Order: sequence, then structure tokens, then C-alpha cells
Amino acid sequence: MKAIRVHQFGEPGVMRLEEVAEPRPVDDQILVDVKAIGVNPVDTYVRSGVYAAKPQLPYTPGKDAAGIIEEIGPEVKHRKVGERVYLSGSLTGCYAEKLICAEARAYPLPENVDFNAGAAIGVPYGAAYYGMFYRAHVMPGETVLVHGGSGAVGLAAIQIGNAMGCRVIATAGTAEGLVLVKNQGAIAALDHTKPNYLDALDDLTCGQGVNLVVEMLANVNLENDLNVLAKYGRIVVIGSRGRVEIDPRAAMGRDAAIVGMLLFNASEKQLRQIHAALTSGLANGTYKPVINVEMPLAQAAEAHIKVMQPGAKGKIILTP
Repeated sequence: MKAIRVHQFGEPGVMRLEEVAEPRPVDDQILVDVKAIGVNPVDTYVRSGVYAAKPQLPYTPGKDAAGIIEEIGPEVKHRKVGERVYLSGSLTGCYAEKLICAEARAYPLPENVDFNAGAAIGVPYGAAYYGMFYRAHVMPGETVLVHGGSGAVGLAAIQIGNAMGCRVIATAGTAEGLVLVKNQGAIAALDHTKPNYLDALDDLTCGQGVNLVVEMLANVNLENDLNVLAKYGRIVVIGSRGRVEIDPRAAMGRDAAIVGMLLFNASEKQLRQIHAALTSGLANGTYKPVINVEMPLAQAAEAHIKVMQPGAKGKIILTP
């Protein structure tokens, strides 16, 4: 079978499409015939060698995919051959024609959801759900500001916030992105390339500020986020690409909280709860991943370049 392999950390060009042996499941593992693969920014951090947890070289990238179960190990109890699944986490890597994952990391893909959408669930929706519910404790009726709302995680946060009964305001940096976040249910779309764009929040919140900021680029936005929070407001940091200096007094005066998150810190119980909610939301149409572009697996390097460019408009999918 074919798979992307990384033999040294570095730029996107270190990824190579190679012929590798087909893996076999043992114990509680399942073999999945991959139909679609989700590309996430975290994949680029791992490939470049800057991520805290580095895989042993060589390795196959990727954490999200969707496909059909082809074979199961003898200890598998709840999944069966021929079942459509999406998964978040693979023992052998997702950028491949086939993969091995633990049974606990494979979730039923509803019949009304295609494989591309299934591959767009794991990291984006998992991170948004974990950050908003378990770290920031979002509540119905709250006003939520989603920075980078046109990216895969941002779009998931908009949909999750709407489903929760929140008033969601989102930012984007292109005309297409602004239209996209409005179409996904944001009550207002703010152009973060414009000076003083956050001033609009005063009218949008009747001078009260926002209760929660879902932050995708904390090194750029964190100081300004603190100044638009309501009393007892929270900021959940889902993404950051550098250091930032803030004035703690902006948080003190509001009794505000800044919380970080990493989806991979979620407990097994939390992951079960998250994906039970996501699977239900997929089935009833509450959650609908937005696919930006579909690319062949051989173009994984180009996909890694594209996923880090500004002006995101949904999810990048690789197909074997």
C-alpha cells in the first residue's frame, strides 16, 4: 500500500509517498480502508519538529481520517468489518491508504455523512468542543467571540456555539471568509484585517462585552481579547504561534480567566462524551463540516503549505 513517510523533521518537502507493508490489526485494533484524510495545523507542527511530542522517525503523519473497517483484532467488541467510521488518532498514521487504530478511537460515521466530512471531525470539532465545554464551561445565552472563524476549528466552534444557544460573533480575514461565517450562523462577522475591528463589539454586546473568546492565534490577539471581555469572561486558547505580552490588570478588573487547552490532554471519559455528542450532531445535521478543497495524497506537501496560509475557508482533505 502507499503512505506518506517522514524520515527527518523539516519543511513540507520531507514528506514522501512510498510503498509500505500493509499493517495487520492485533488485540483491540482495527484496520481501516481509508477514504478521506483530514489535514490539521498540528500535523505541520509535528512534521517540522517543533511539536512537544515528537514521533519516532520514520513515521506517517495524520490524526484524522474516515473509511471502512476491513479487519478487526480478536479483542474488538463494538466495531465490525464493513462499518463506516471516522477516527481521531491512529497507531500507524492517517496519511495512508490503510491504517491501524485502537477500537476506542474509531466512531460510527452516520450514513447521511460522507467520508470527507467524517475526516473533518476529529481534531477540529474535538478541540472546539473540549475547549468550549470542558475548559471554558460555555453556557446557553452567552456571547461567544470566535477568532479565525473561517478555519476548520473556528467553523466547528460557531456550529457548537449555535447548538448550545449562544450568540456567536466571528472574525475572518477575507470577503469569502466573512460570508462563510455568517452563513454558518454567526450573528456578525468582523474583518480582523481592519484597524479597530473589535470596536464593533460594544454595540453588538450592548456595552457588556463577550463572555467567551475562542482564540486561535493568541500571540496576536490575547491582549486585545482581555479588553473586550465581560465581567467573569473567559478566553480559551486553542492556538498560538509565539509569545505575547499582556497587562494582567485587564484580567483582574473583570475577574477574567485565560485557560489553555490541548485536545490530547482530554481524558478517555471526556473523549467518549465528546464523540457521543459529535456523532449525534452529525446524524441530525447539527454539525456539518465545511470542506474547502480535496487533494490527492501525493500532494500532502502542498496541503501542509495551504493549511498554514491565512484566509482559511474550511477543511483541507487528502484522498488516497
